[in-house]
Amino acid sequence: MRQELKLPTALDGNLWHYRHQGRANAMHHHAELEFNLVTQGSGLYLLENRKYKIRRGDLLWLFPSQEHVLIEQSSDFEMWIGVCKPKAVQRIASDHNAKILWQKNPLGEYCRRLAQPALIGLEKMFSEIVATADRPGLFNAGLGYAFLNAWQHFERAADVPVGDVHPAVEKAARLIRHENNLLNLGELAHRAGLSTHRLSRLFKQQTGIALVDFRNRQRVEKFLEIYGTGQRRTMLAAALDAGFGSYAQFHRVFKRVTGGSPGKQRRNI
Repeated sequence: MRQELKLPTALDGNLWHYRHQGRANAMHHHAELEFNLVTQGSGLYLLENRKYKIRRGDLLWLFPSQEHVLIEQSSDFEMWIGVCKPKAVQRIASDHNAKILWQKNPLGEYCRRLAQPALIGLEKMFSEIVATADRPGLFNAGLGYAFLNAWQHFERAADVPVGDVHPAVEKAARLIRHENNLLNLGELAHRAGLSTHRLSRLFKQQTGIALVDFRNRQRVEKFLEIYGTGQRRTMLAAALDAGFGSYAQFHRVFKRVTGGSPGKQRRNI
């Protein structure tokens, strides 16, 4: 899913500190180059057909054409997120060794674990840059330096082990995300080419999250997308369209995934 980031016109991108929010994620990509620097907790990223188990110190680069999703995160998970517009990337990454940052989907692995001094130094720098967000010129200069400095540390760091995702696991995730959230587990397993038991066990083993939980997260994300459009839709109608079988099921899953009730969501909208 192509995501449009709402970035201020005067800024070359954005930089912020993310904390676990207890809400569902959706597979997406965007025109901007992105990096994630984990500062606390642990998580699991699906990046196309690869998985990354990330923890404190891991620096992950996400390029514009790469579909990705943070599929699981611990309750104490925190990370810095930086995004940079394409024209700004081409302007700041002028050195030969940094021009790979221009690419949309380069070959290779782009997740590495930083040494503790490098992590602490980047955290301090990012905090200082964020404090200049009301001064576009200063912020843009800092953002450019942050990206180049993060890339320099990445080049010196050690690779984080990754593993290929089984084709059936990747296909099941794609079916849930993009095609039909109404499929029951038997139909989903049949389409993926495995038995229900085998697919469920493999999905949990390779992603760290149960297949049912992943489907529920995607259904909640779809509900939020439908109900949040501002159209005159009842919660029940939006929940059914998102793949839930009843309001009771929707209410139970929504509260477990987001940590809040559907009624609170309605008031927020």
